[in-house]
Amino acid sequence: MVFFAMLADMLDGRVARLTRTTSSFGGQLDSLSDAISFGVAPAFLMVKLVERHMDHLEFDHFRFSLLIWRCIFFAAIFYAMCAIIRLARFNVENEENEAAHMNFAGLPSPAAAGVIVSLVIIQQQILPRIIVRTPEMAETLDIISISLLPPITFLSGILMVSRIRYPHLANQLLRGKKSLSMLLLLFACGLFILWNLQLAMVVGFCGFALFGVIRWLIFGIFRKLRHPPSEVKV
Repeated sequence: MVFFAMLADMLDGRVARLTRTTSSFGGQLDSLSDAISFGVAPAFLMVKLVERHMDHLEFDHFRFSLLIWRCIFFAAIFYAMCAIIRLARFNVENEENEAAHMNFAGLPSPAAAGVIVSLVIIQQQILPRIIVRTPEMAETLDIISISLLPPITFLSGILMVSRIRYPHLANQLLRGKKSLSMLLLLFACGLFILWNLQLAMVVGFCGFALFGVIRWLIFGIFRKLRHPPSEVKV
């Protein structure tokens, strides 16, 4: 259902602009739907999955167990709050001009939700296939996959409210003519999706989130190399 919400979110604004039916009411309703679909739902999904797998773990110290659960719930609430802040900021800074919709400031909430849901897919559908081949690593892989979900959820929330630039893939792919290399890349991505849809979602969403961070770091390094800080004379 989260992925269906992503499809609807990708089409609703474009359809409204093409049919000239944009309105403030529609924009606010869209943000409310996004807050639930990409903020509350992924956070709730993460909590329930971690809760299910941690019930069988025994903690000798009650305070340590309580601290872990507080951290898990804090990560979920923090993520949901960041999604709401991200959507509110988008409403304030949004422009009607189509040319202004080529980039995002911060990780888009659908992509952040995709990171969490794709990791859930890894844990639920891809990891069991690996465990069948390596049963001796079953418990270790299970603990690692579950332990990574809360911190990744927390970091996804930070990326949403950051100012790191992310491309608007739908608008950039549908706008203008495309080169042969771009068409070949899209064809290769389509083959990857047909070969393994679950793995393609994991690579796509997690790769997109990391792409913005890596590009931001590289540009920051080049900017410092081109404009080194001037020496302060005493």
